Amino acid sequence: MFVGAGLVLGLQWLTTAGAPVPAAPVGLSAEPSGSAEPKIGLPNHERTPGAINSAATQDNLPTTVCLPGWAKSVRPPSAYTSALKIAQLFEYGYADKNPTLYQEDHLVPLELGGAPRDPRNLWPQPNTVTLADGTAIGSKEKDDLEDVLHRQVCDGALPLADAQRTIAGDWIAAWEKAGRP
Repeated sequence: MFVGAGLVLGLQWLTTAGAPVPAAPVGLSAEPSGSAEPKIGLPNHERTPGAINSAATQDNLPTTVCLPGWAKSVRPPSAYTSALKIAQLFEYGYADKNPTLYQEDHLVPLELGGAPRDPRNLWPQPNTVTLADGTAIGSKEKDDLEDVLHRQVCDGALPLADAQRTIAGDWIAAWEKAGRP
């Protein structure tokens, strides 16, 4: 417990705060539905609500998120995300703290203007979870959804803020609604 807390405090000076995920229009919610307990495969939204990179906006898509290589150019070093993952495994209270079972993932992906270093946008995503219907999903399925949303944003079919809300709210429900790409 002290190791995890120490890592978080030591990493705070390295973090760059992002902006909150854009609020949903009246009548729409970006939060997952149901109880306060996180749905399996989703982050605890109190710890990881998502955060966006204020440098990426709807007005500058061609020079940010839609520019080939942009996400790679803002990706934090693996030393940072690996250390944060260890700390967050303790913060999240996961029973199994084996870091190889998780991927430190951006809730709002860099490809959709997610904040690169903000801990509110990073979480230890289980490599695999099993849905109620027996379907095993994980980071590959989230990556596939990210690709679909990225294409829609860059093609002008979906506003950036809507894509950010969609993936930050309940990526599994969004993946299912998109036809399980």
